[in-house]
Amino acid sequence: MSGIKNIVFDFGGVIADLDKPAAINKFKEIGIDNIEELLDPYRQKGLFRKIEDGSMSREDFYREICRLTGKNIDSKDIDQGWTNFLMPIDQKRLDYISDLRKTYKVLLLSNTNDIIMSWAMSEKFSSAGKPINCYFDGLYLSYKLGCLKPDFEIFNLMIKLSEINPAETLFIDDSEANIVAGKTLGFKTFWFKKENSFSEIEDMIAYYGQI
Repeated sequence: MSGIKNIVFDFGGVIADLDKPAAINKFKEIGIDNIEELLDPYRQKGLFRKIEDGSMSREDFYREICRLTGKNIDSKDIDQGWTNFLMPIDQKRLDYISDLRKTYKVLLLSNTNDIIMSWAMSEKFSSAGKPINCYFDGLYLSYKLGCLKPDFEIFNLMIKLSEINPAETLFIDDSEANIVAGKTLGFKTFWFKKENSFSEIEDMIAYYGQI
């Protein structure tokens, strides 16, 4: 079996801890009463899904929110609903990822949207003042690729574009469905749960290097 040469991280739930109640509270505040039915840590529904699979633009998302609520809502308030989903990112995790890049190709594969990534691509992303792209060799984002995890299509696009071999790649995600999809396509996997820590990534690399 091949050793690990590449590492693929999920974003929310792995790099950034999630605060779903804070997001729900903000979206309810601006008038989306059924937000619990639409917002999910792993895969959104309705128009929240459309902005993440790229079938709805950021501007159309703003307009649709205003139409649904019957209010002229400031786009900054809508943006805050999304960014409230993410807790402040531990700089130690980002520094750890930077160290991994000295040995491995490190990629990001995320179900996300233009609103969150506009924030992530700014100096506000990290306490070091660096945007998210400074920490990865490649970003593979659902709204740009036009598909979502756990669909095989988004994995296959990443494989093709990054020229990686799944058998030589550790895929880290907090969603069981995404982990199952990764395993099916031949990735080595680490189902990252709340009780796990980044220090365990090295253990997983060592484990897969032995089998």
